[in-house]
Amino acid sequence: MFAVEVRQHIMVAHSFRGEVFGPAQRLHGATFVVDAAFMAERLDANGIVVDIGRAQEVLKSVLAPLDYRNLDEVPEFAGINTTTEFLTRHVFDALAAAARADALGRNGRELAAIRVTLSESHLARAWYEGALW
Repeated sequence: MFAVEVRQHIMVAHSFRGEVFGPAQRLHGATFVVDAAFMAERLDANGIVVDIGRAQEVLKSVLAPLDYRNLDEVPEFAGINTTTEFLTRHVFDALAAAARADALGRNGRELAAIRVTLSESHLARAWYEGALW
């Protein structure tokens, strides 16, 4: 399996509901490093998995509505704990839609999977990986 991975970061604020979260129930900030890996069984005729520049732009556009936002105030997240795990799936879904729309410089049908990793720090991260088809 071949993969190309691109990276961005976002800064957010949010709070969680539930005793399990302890002090994170209060509003707090987080800086996430976001890695998106695009995977394919074979390289295309150009010798690539996806166009790195396009992948970078798509990831940046997916993250832009979240950057410097209080996620508690984002209408589509109402009533949801915006955990690191939740956000990996949210980003995956948007990237998968772009891949299926052939927005990455390659026929999306030729891509196998995407993995999205959000690193909270050098000590903790979460990821979601899913097939595109």
